[in-house]
Amino acid sequence: MTDFSQLNLSSVLRSNLTKLGFVTPTPVQAQAIPPALEGRDVVATAQTGTGKTLAFGLPLLQMLSANKTPGIRAVVLSPTRELALQIDEAIARLAAGTNVRTAVAVGGMSETTQLHRIKRGANLLIATPGRLCDFLDRRLVNLSQAQAVVLDEADRMLDMGFLPSIKEILSQLPSTRQTLLFSATIEKSVAKLVETYVRNPVRVAIGSTTKPVDQVDLHVYEVETDRKVDLLNGLLRQEQGAFLVFARTRHGADRLARHLERAGVKAERIHGDRSQSQRNNALLGFKKGTFRVLVATDVAARGIHVDGIAHVVNYDLPQAPEDFVHRVGRTGRAGARGVASTFSTRSERHEIRRIENELKIRMVRRDHPGAAISAVRAQSTGLSPRP
Repeated sequence: MTDFSQLNLSSVLRSNLTKLGFVTPTPVQAQAIPPALEGRDVVATAQTGTGKTLAFGLPLLQMLSANKTPGIRAVVLSPTRELALQIDEAIARLAAGTNVRTAVAVGGMSETTQLHRIKRGANLLIATPGRLCDFLDRRLVNLSQAQAVVLDEADRMLDMGFLPSIKEILSQLPSTRQTLLFSATIEKSVAKLVETYVRNPVRVAIGSTTKPVDQVDLHVYEVETDRKVDLLNGLLRQEQGAFLVFARTRHGADRLARHLERAGVKAERIHGDRSQSQRNNALLGFKKGTFRVLVATDVAARGIHVDGIAHVVNYDLPQAPEDFVHRVGRTGRAGARGVASTFSTRSERHEIRRIENELKIRMVRRDHPGAAISAVRAQSTGLSPRP
């Protein structure tokens, strides 16, 4: 499949694809959508930013628009509320005019509003496992009519400890359902999930899922902790575009955002201690360009799917090489080139080598953007530049 016009879709969905500018599918869309439209189970591995939401959203909408049976007939499980809300937003745009209704079930937001939307006749429920299990335990939601389930970012859901919740949810779905599983990697835990709950799936594997995409330029700067803010400000002055910056802790994210604001940079932060409305406003402002820099922790950032991020900065090193892949995958999306810079202290050299060795990558060593200027000033004053 090389063009969306080749798909057997309703006229409304065809029109919506055209209006939204979807003409040529990405590789994961080209390989996953046709078998999913046939009702086959699909297991797909692909890196972030490859168009997975449309890969499962389009088949679901075609199925739902062709069958007007009331009630929840499809479920999408997502690891974070931010990602669930973005999936809901993307599918709602594609569903315009189809009479398919969506609803979300996520933590940190009014359950009364969510339940009202579900009871008004939602056909497609997009949920985080914890909140949906809570609704199921209280018998507030009925999944007995569901014909399809999507496990999106399955590896991350398992990393976050959602396996018991996923098992409970799947046990309440009809055994004859269609299952679509999307994951960055298929490790042992995900493989077990596939073996237990997926029937004779079509296997889709796009590119390497254990290293960053090729269109991202990887740089590393060796810099002491007290010079990191200066280095980040130097990159912001030197380059254009939006920056997504990863901090290790919530406190560190707050502190860095305040430093940037005092330097005149429009910055916001997103982490687990912020309210849902604060996180939504931060993400929306980043999308719209109100904030040039978004400082995030790893858990909160899992739901950040924003096209056009020019530069990802690992202000603090990730806890594991897999997290490096997920962070870097926020740039270089939809075929665009991106840049990912990692700040490393001298004592962290061994961690940089570990990341490179495990992911089979090579980060280009770069000097501090202000190093040359500092050297010139030092020569003119007879002083040595600060190490």
